[in-house]
Amino acid sequence: MKTTKILAISLLLSISLFANDPLPSWNEGSVKESIKEFVLAVTNKSSTDYVKPEDRIATFDNDGTLWSEQPIYFQFFFAIYQIKKMAVNHPEWKTTQPFKAVLEDDFETIKKSGMKGMVKLLTATHSGMSTEEFSKNVKEWMATAKHPRFKKAYSEMVFQPMLELLVYLHNNKFKTYIVSGGGIDFMRAWVPDVYGIPLEQIIGSRGGMKFEMKDGKGILIKQAKIDFNDDKANKPVGIHTHIGKQPIAAFGNSDGDLEMLQYTASGKGKRLMLYVHHTDEKREWAYDRKSHIGKFDKGLDYALDNNWTVVDMKKDWKVVYPFELKN
Repeated sequence: MKTTKILAISLLLSISLFANDPLPSWNEGSVKESIKEFVLAVTNKSSTDYVKPEDRIATFDNDGTLWSEQPIYFQFFFAIYQIKKMAVNHPEWKTTQPFKAVLEDDFETIKKSGMKGMVKLLTATHSGMSTEEFSKNVKEWMATAKHPRFKKAYSEMVFQPMLELLVYLHNNKFKTYIVSGGGIDFMRAWVPDVYGIPLEQIIGSRGGMKFEMKDGKGILIKQAKIDFNDDKANKPVGIHTHIGKQPIAAFGNSDGDLEMLQYTASGKGKRLMLYVHHTDEKREWAYDRKSHIGKFDKGLDYALDNNWTVVDMKKDWKVVYPFELKN
């Protein structure tokens, strides 16, 4: 598994601090034990719950599960970055919403524009270019942009405990997939470097594309339409389409992940369904049932009713981000 600078450094720091523990940033308790017990059961050949390596499929939501998602989804921060960069060629944006709000850093107006406004921003910044050009833009943003609250690169806004979990599963011959409502091309530009998950194991929402020949070279041009929205009930559809197998473990944080976890729970044999509950207003954010981002309401009730594993971020995690680790 390819590891990135962020992933490698954070894991080396945790290993140096907590030897002989595959999940050093997790506090001892029922949540950590449920993860370890599950992994042991499905990897022990003498166990009745043993699962062959080729069937050890684990799916992870991204926003709010592997990295933060407040105050808006990070892909929208990328769109805002691109609007400001492209504005020199679009003088009409100075008087047209929601572009005007972006140029004036008026986040309240951006929020009020809702999904209709967000779609306008995404359409302007995610189409009309080749997939190579788009990937270059995303990588530039990841290398230079800082989160407005923490003043850290977005690649540092990943959850240290979840990085450890990814490695723990990989070391036990699990195949880990991203299954996110985020754009698949957006994630492909950075996920392999940040999580060590290869391109072919990334499932996400996708826009339209068309093939063109340009200067004797075949390229794909991104189109201003959505072909597949990988959210809610579409997540199991995406999993079946891309993987062809039901996961035996699934990880999410919101109502948008409920169907993916239900699909996982419906399979035969031992299963692990885990929700990350954002309860730490000091180190990260505290939100659930009424949040405009990552709403966790129906999913929370279902998880509690069905005895799924629910992470209390404030209680169960020693640290949230890699930058909290001490050298």
